[in-house]
Amino acid sequence: MKVSLADLRTQYYELKEQIDAGIAEVIDSGLFCGGPRVARLEQEIADLCGAKHGIGVASGTDALILALEAYGIGQGDEVITTPFSFGATSEAIARVGARPVYVDIDPHTFNINVASIEAQITPRTKAILPVDLYGQMCDRNALQSLAKKYNLRLIVDSAQSIGAAQNGTPIAPNNDATTLSFYPTKNLGAYGDGGMILTSNDEAAEILRSLRGHGTHGHKYHYVRVGYCSRLDAIQAVVLENKLPLLNGWNELRRRYAHLYNALLTDVAQESDGALCLPCETGDNYHIYHQYTVRHTHRDALQAYLKQQEIATEIYYPAPLHLQPAYTHYGYQEGDFPISEKVSNEVLSLPIHPELTEEQIQYVAKHVVAFQKSHTPEPTYQR
Repeated sequence: MKVSLADLRTQYYELKEQIDAGIAEVIDSGLFCGGPRVARLEQEIADLCGAKHGIGVASGTDALILALEAYGIGQGDEVITTPFSFGATSEAIARVGARPVYVDIDPHTFNINVASIEAQITPRTKAILPVDLYGQMCDRNALQSLAKKYNLRLIVDSAQSIGAAQNGTPIAPNNDATTLSFYPTKNLGAYGDGGMILTSNDEAAEILRSLRGHGTHGHKYHYVRVGYCSRLDAIQAVVLENKLPLLNGWNELRRRYAHLYNALLTDVAQESDGALCLPCETGDNYHIYHQYTVRHTHRDALQAYLKQQEIATEIYYPAPLHLQPAYTHYGYQEGDFPISEKVSNEVLSLPIHPELTEEQIQYVAKHVVAFQKSHTPEPTYQR
C-alpha cells in the first residue's frame, strides 16, 4: 500500500468544478493582481483568525519580511526567535538587517521555550518572533506579557497553524502581526506560493499595503517608501476562497487521524523506554496537525524501513538554524541549543492529511510498531 505525504490531486478533484470556473472568471476579467477577489479573501481570513486586517502577499517568507519592516525593525536590531524552524524565519530577520537571537525549544511541543526568552532580552531587542510549529500555537499569554513588559513587537509565524486555537482564541488577536503561508501543502494551500499578514493595527496595515506594492500610496506612481513587488494573485485567491469553507473539516480530520495514530502507537511508545515519543498536544491548545511528528532515537533507520513499505515521511527539520552555513557568522556553536540539536536528529513526520483513509493510518502505525519491536532488545533474564 502506498501512503503519500500529501495528495493535492485528489483534493483538487473535490473542488475542480468551482475552482476551474473561478479561474476562468479571473482570466476573463483581466484582473490578475489584487482586485475584489483578493480583498474578499483577505477579510474572510482575517475574520477567521481574529484580526482586523489581512494583507495578501506573494509568500509566507515575504509576509515575515514585510511585517518586520512595517514595524521599523532593521539594521542593528535583535529579534528573539527559535533555531528549530523552516529557514524563512531567520532569513526574514537577516533580510531586514537585524540579528536573530535564538532561544531553545520545549522538547515536547517543539515550540520556543518562553521561559528562556527574558534572559536574552537586551537594549537592542526589538521583537519576538516565535513559530507555531507543526500546527500547535506557542504560549500566547506568556509571549504577549513579555512583549508588553519590555515594549517589544510580537510577530508570530503562524505559517503552519491556520485554524488552530488556544483557550478558544484563534491565532491572531493581540499580536502586532501574524504571518501565514499558503504553500500548496499547507492546511490551506494555494496552487503556487502565497502568504498573508494579519494585524489589527491600522497604521501597520497601511504601511504593509504600501510595502507590498512598491512603496506606493494613493497613486501607483507615488512612492513614499522603498517597497517590494509582493502581491497575492487573484487566481490564488480563487483557489484559497474555494478551499476555505472546508478548512475546519479538514483540520478535524487531521486531528482525528492524529488521535488514531496515538491510540495505535501509545503502547509501543510506552514500552520503548523513550526511543519513540509521540506528539504532545497541551491541554489549552486546539492543535491542527499540519504535521504529525514523532521522535525516534533510530530515526534514519525508521525512515528507511517505512520507505521500503512505500510510506512517505519527511524530516522537518534535519539541522537547527544556528548550525546552518548561512547563519554561522552570528557566532553560535554546536551545543548552544542542545534540545533543538537533539530533536533535529530524532524528528520524523508521518503522513497526515485529509485525503488519507483510516486504513492507511493503520498501515503506517502497523509498520512503526513492527519496526519498534524489531529494534527492542530482548530482556536479559537472570537464572
